[in-house]
Amino acid sequence: MTPPYVLVLYYSRHGATRDMARLIARGAEAEGIEARLRTVPAVSAVCEATEADIPASGDIYCTPEDLADCAGLALGSPTRFGNMAAPLKYFLDGTSGLWVNGGLIDKPAVVFTSTSSLHGGQESTLLSMMLPLLHHGMMILGLPYSEPGLSRTSGGGTPYGASHHAGSDNARAVDSHESELCLALGRRLGRVARHLQP
Repeated sequence: MTPPYVLVLYYSRHGATRDMARLIARGAEAEGIEARLRTVPAVSAVCEATEADIPASGDIYCTPEDLADCAGLALGSPTRFGNMAAPLKYFLDGTSGLWVNGGLIDKPAVVFTSTSSLHGGQESTLLSMMLPLLHHGMMILGLPYSEPGLSRTSGGGTPYGASHHAGSDNARAVDSHESELCLALGRRLGRVARHLQP
């Protein structure tokens, strides 16, 4: 039997969401559970365009088995007009088999996002990512206000999940409060996933 792991699944265009994913994975592993980083390929409006099976760099692409076998899920995306990015939505739209067999029911999940503008839809993006997870029967975990970073942040951070303000040029790094909240979200996911293991 495979040891339990938390799947940190994300799409990142400029790197900020990937940086957050790595912090969340680190937080989960601090709770004594493995974290697997996975991404999804870009999508194209050109039907003939395809991506290689293995990305040229970075984390490997997620498979349906990665998702089915996880003990918990962290789902991350940059904001696209207040919604998750199309590549992540496209991947989730292909998980109906897992929905039919109830493969994700009662597994814990968290969400995270990065935006170019401070009020560019962080919370609505997090909520949009929760919707398919709720349809799958997952248990959504947020960030409680016992986390001091929620009251101190001037960039990203919400009770719905970790967030980051990347700036209009996408050059603003994840700051100390945002990092603290990513780590806390990962720890919470890791702790709950581990406790729910038989």
